Amino acid sequence: MPIYEYECTKCSDNFEITQKITDKPLKKCSKCGGKLQKIISNTSFVLKGTGWYKTDYAAKPKEGSKKEEKSSEAQKKPSEKISETAAK
Repeated sequence: MPIYEYECTKCSDNFEITQKITDKPLKKCSKCGGKLQKIISNTSFVLKGTGWYKTDYAAKPKEGSKKEEKSSEAQKKPSEKISETAAK
């Protein structure tokens, strides 16, 4: 569940609370009854470890060699394809 930060406009009390995304925002300060304002703050979400950057992955084999095989197969005449399957 996300953590939301609120600040009271009356007493300047600042606090964090864990709420569901579907929960309605808080409106009244529990200390003075003043109006609460939701604060947008920096996230504490950090990506650590390997695999988060392009350089962390092994190079994939080039697709060109597979495409060449497919295109050469498509260029063969139907009679050549039949003779190859019959030979097998």
